[in-house]
Amino acid sequence: MAVSDVTPSDPRHGSGEEVPRVALLNNPEIRGWLFQIILTVLIVYLAYTGWSNMNANLQAAGIASGWGFLGTNAGFAISQSLLEYSQASSTYGRVYVVGLLNTLVVAFFGIILATILGFIVGIARLSKNWLVSGLATVYVEALRNIPLLLQIFIWYFGVLRLLPQPREGLEFGPLGMLNNRGYFAPKPIWGDGAEYTLYAFIIACIAAYAISRWARMRQMATGQTFPSFMTGLGLIVLFPLIVFFLSGSPLSWDVPEMGGFRPRGGMTIIPEYIAMLVALATYTASFIAEIVRAGILAVNRGQTEASHALGLRNGPTLRLVIIPQALRIIIPPLTSQYLNLTKNSSLAVAIAYPELTSVFAGTALNQTGQAVEIISLTMLTYLAISLLTSLFMNWYNSRVALVER
Repeated sequence: MAVSDVTPSDPRHGSGEEVPRVALLNNPEIRGWLFQIILTVLIVYLAYTGWSNMNANLQAAGIASGWGFLGTNAGFAISQSLLEYSQASSTYGRVYVVGLLNTLVVAFFGIILATILGFIVGIARLSKNWLVSGLATVYVEALRNIPLLLQIFIWYFGVLRLLPQPREGLEFGPLGMLNNRGYFAPKPIWGDGAEYTLYAFIIACIAAYAISRWARMRQMATGQTFPSFMTGLGLIVLFPLIVFFLSGSPLSWDVPEMGGFRPRGGMTIIPEYIAMLVALATYTASFIAEIVRAGILAVNRGQTEASHALGLRNGPTLRLVIIPQALRIIIPPLTSQYLNLTKNSSLAVAIAYPELTSVFAGTALNQTGQAVEIISLTMLTYLAISLLTSLFMNWYNSRVALVER
C-alpha cells in the first residue's frame, strides 16, 4: 500500500466526518486586528463624548471657544518683561510671549549654572582630599533629597525677603545694589557703532570654531596638538575688544542710584527670578554631580594609568582623556535633567515669578475662562521646548559618540 492511501480505520475519513477548522479568534493575526479595531472605536467614542461634553459645558457657561481672546487687552501688570509691555494696551498674545521668554531665560541660565556647578561637585566627590569630597557629598545628599518647592521657598522667603529695605540695602559701588526689592545692576547703553562690536564677536566665534575643527583634524592626522582653546578664547575676547576701541568705545553705563523709596536707574533683577534661578540651578546640579561622578567612574582605570605613563598630570588627564570618554555616558541622563529643569520652572507660580504657567495658564486663564485653548497652548509649548532640547542633545551626543574606523 502506498503511503498516501487511507486505511478504513482512520477516524477522520472512515466515519465520513470533516476535519474541524481552527476558530478565527485562535488566529493571532486576526485576533490582533480585531483588538486594534475595538480599541480604535473606543478611543474615537471617548474623544467624541469628551468633545461634546466640553462644548456643552462651554455653552452652558456662556464661554465662546476660539483663539480670538489672544487679540484682546489683558489689563494686568507683569513684574518682569523682556519685551515692551503695557498694562493698558498689551494683549493676551503679548502675555503669552512675555511668559514664554521669562521661562526660557530662567531655564537657559539655570541649565548653564547647573551644568558648571554639577561638573565641579561631581569631580570634587572623587577628590582624594577627604574634606573636599565630604563637602561635595553633603551638598549632593542634602539638596537632592529636599523637595524643590521647599528650596524655592527657602531662597525666596528665607533669604531674599529677609534682606534689608532699599534705604539700608547692600551697596556694591559701580556693581549695583542688593535689597529685598531685588538686585539693581548697571544697565549698558550702546551708542552709535556698537553693532560693529557685535559683528566682530560673531566673526570671532566662527573663527574659533573653524580653528577648533582644524586643530582636531590635524591632531587626528599627525598626532600634533594645537592650543585651539586658548587661541579661540583670545580671538573671542581680543578681536571684539579691539573693534570696540577702534569704533570709539560706544558704551556707557546707567548706574542705579538711591531714590526716595527705591533705587532709580539701572536694570532690576526681581527677587523672584533670583530665587528661581538659584533653586533650580543648585537642585539640578546635585543630580548632575552624580551623573558626572558615575560617568567618570565608568571609564576604565587603565586610561588614567596610561595617561600618567605618558607623563600627563592629573589635570590634563581628566580634561583630555577621562572627560571626553565619560561624556558618552553622561550626556543621555544629562538631557533628562535639562528637561526636568525646564519643566520645573513652572513651580515659579508659587512665588509669583511671571513665567508661562503663572501669567498665561494662571492669570490669563482666570480672566478669560478659555481653559481649553490656554492649557492646550501651554502644554504644546512645553512639549516643543522639550523636543527641541532633546533634538539638540541627541545631535551633540552623536558628535561625541565613539566612531569606529
